[in-house]
Formats: sequence, structure tokens, C-alpha cells
Amino acid sequence: MKRILITNDDGFESPGLHALARALRPLAHVTIVAPTTEKSACGHSLTLTRPLRFISIEDDFFKLDDGTPTDCIYLSLHALFESDKRPDLIVSGINKGSNLGEDITYSGTASAAMEAVIHGVPAIAISQVYVGSPQNIENHGYDLAEKTAYDLAKRILDGTFPLKERRFLNVNVPPLKPSDCKGYKVARVGHRFYGNNAQLHRNPRGEEHYWLGVHTLEWRRSVEADCDLSAIEEGYISISPIQLDMTAHDELENLKHWITHG
Repeated sequence: MKRILITNDDGFESPGLHALARALRPLAHVTIVAPTTEKSACGHSLTLTRPLRFISIEDDFFKLDDGTPTDCIYLSLHALFESDKRPDLIVSGINKGSNLGEDITYSGTASAAMEAVIHGVPAIAISQVYVGSPQNIENHGYDLAEKTAYDLAKRILDGTFPLKERRFLNVNVPPLKPSDCKGYKVARVGHRFYGNNAQLHRNPRGEEHYWLGVHTLEWRRSVEADCDLSAIEEGYISISPIQLDMTAHDELENLKHWITHG
């Protein structure tokens, strides 16, 4: 039987995580390893300054106290799976909120997929876009995201992973019911605009502290409308191939000239 490892950055109690497990269990043996607490926007971080431990919730379901999504993948592959029985696929999600544009650089969800492909395991990061507040996901549920996760995982398990090594699929699902979705759109990563939503507060002692707010979905629009953000706006599921090589290849010759000639 095929094996799938799943994680997230919203924590082990997240409805999106359980929706993902429900969607994938008909396809494979599913193991869940998720953070104890929410780790949104933790990026591709490993925990190096304190010990970590698996806490068993039930069979093949663990929370990692107190680890990041990257920790979950790294430790699972080294401690839970034998070298000849590694997962056939790793799926991270279903994230509560989008991972579009430069969100990928902040995302714990995407970072778990990054860690997977570093270790040679095919991976998908999947996120549920919402409008307004996370509570609005209840209006349409995770049905479309579950259907998407099942379909993509089945394609991979029945055939081959469509990308080269050290690349993963970043999938964002629009806030729609399955019947209202227009299908898939393969899209480049867009250019998001981020405002300054740092909100100043004071505690009862008068000491200042800040909460960082969530930004609205605004982006640099193009005539082609071919990015992940525009795909979501148009009612499509966006799928973007992401690579770990962050070299700006088109700048190499320019940089060589600058170093040589000043």
C-alpha cells in the first residue's frame, strides 16, 4: 500500500488537517505529524535550541511538541520511517488561508513541502483561500480543497510526479463550492503588495506591544493575468511549480560584468 505523510502549520487540531487526512485515506496509508500549536508564517525554520518529542494522539497520528512544520517532516523521515519504507508523497495543509505570491517565503505550509523535496520525496502544499476572516471558510467548507488534494495525490500515486527534483506543487483553492469552481489553472507566482499592518496596543501596565495583522490580497496586475492571484480571483484552483533554487539566473551575466568592470 502507498504511504502518505501529512503535516500543516495550523496545528494538530486544525479542521483543514483533518479534512486533508479524510481526503487522502482512500488512496494510501496516512501518517499525520503536525505541530502542537499554530506555526503560521514560521518559514523554513528548524528548532535547534531545545529538544523535540513526538506525542501520540492515536495510531499514526502524532503532534510534535513544540516543533515547526519543517521539524515535523525532518524528524518524521529520520525517526518514524525506515529507509526502505519512506512516504511516496508528502502533503502539507490544508492551510487556513492563502499562500500566494511571496507568501511562500513566509509559509510554514510551503516550507514543509520544501523540506520534503530536499529529502527526495514528492510534495504538495495546499491552501484554502478565504474572504474576510477565517471563519468564512465555514460558508463553503473544505469540500473543494479535499477534492483537489485527492485528485492531485491520485495522479501522482498512479503515475509520476510532474516536476524535477527539489521542486514542489503549491496549490491554492478559491473560496468556492466544487460546483462553482472553473477547474485548474497552472500559474506563475504573482507579485503581492504588503501593507504595514502592525497594530500598537498597551497592556494594563501601560507597556506597548504590537500585533501583526493579515494583509488583503492585492497584487501587481498584468495584461496576461497569468499569476496565481489572478487565477484565484477568476475562480480557478491555482497550481504553481516551486523550485528551491532561488538563484536569479538572468542576473548572473550582469553581476559578472558589474564585478569585473565596476
